[in-house]
Amino acid sequence: MAKLILSVDGTVLREISLTKERTTVGRKPHNDIQVDNLAVSGEHAAIITILNDSFIEDLNSTNGTLVNGKPIKKHFLQNNDVIEVGKHKLKYFNDTPVQTAAADFERTMIIRKPAPAAVAPTPPPPSPAGDSVSSDTLTSLRPLAPSAPTAPTAPASAAPAAPAPGAVREAAIQVLSGAAAGRTLDLTKNLTTIGKPGVQVAVITRRPSGFFITHVEGTSFPTINGVALGAQAQQLNDHDLIEIAGVKMEFFFKP
Repeated sequence: MAKLILSVDGTVLREISLTKERTTVGRKPHNDIQVDNLAVSGEHAAIITILNDSFIEDLNSTNGTLVNGKPIKKHFLQNNDVIEVGKHKLKYFNDTPVQTAAADFERTMIIRKPAPAAVAPTPPPPSPAGDSVSSDTLTSLRPLAPSAPTAPTAPASAAPAAPAPGAVREAAIQVLSGAAAGRTLDLTKNLTTIGKPGVQVAVITRRPSGFFITHVEGTSFPTINGVALGAQAQQLNDHDLIEIAGVKMEFFFKP
């Protein structure tokens, strides 16, 4: 199990086991890890733990969050990483080998402010550039379609055979509103981030038992079928309607 060691000026203050999916760090008393220091914001950072992996997100703190001496906005935590908030340090320990590389974590979908000018040149999808979706609204969208010529061979061997042992059904998200309306994102990664940085951000995790959505950033929470998402992860069901950062999308299982 992953844990954090909180210290200041070389003195260990406490040990925190990361048993929750969302662990908050800040100066205010309601945080899971309260750091009573004026250099620390009321709600400074959040640590999201999914299965054996954790990542930290700076919640637009005044003085920022450092990991291994470098300022971060979002960082995939690895064993022995040192988080700095004000004068306090949180050392991350996780003896479990990380299955998903940091590079996989960074391949996410972020919904940004619509850019009308950028959407117009995108319509011609036949070329490779069209497949990679160069819109400002969807980034890191890696469709599986380019492997069309290999499609006949894939069902027989590699792709379908790998997920066979107890894997969840394949799923995707379709954007229903905004500049990217109609676009579809296959949820093939363990972690897929959606939202608008600084406004609302959530992460969709792929687990053996299904797909779950967790709020990561923002004072207001995304809604699922019109109901605000809670602080804990919520399992997604076929055709659930998600609204985040003013954009509506539908989660669905692929046939």
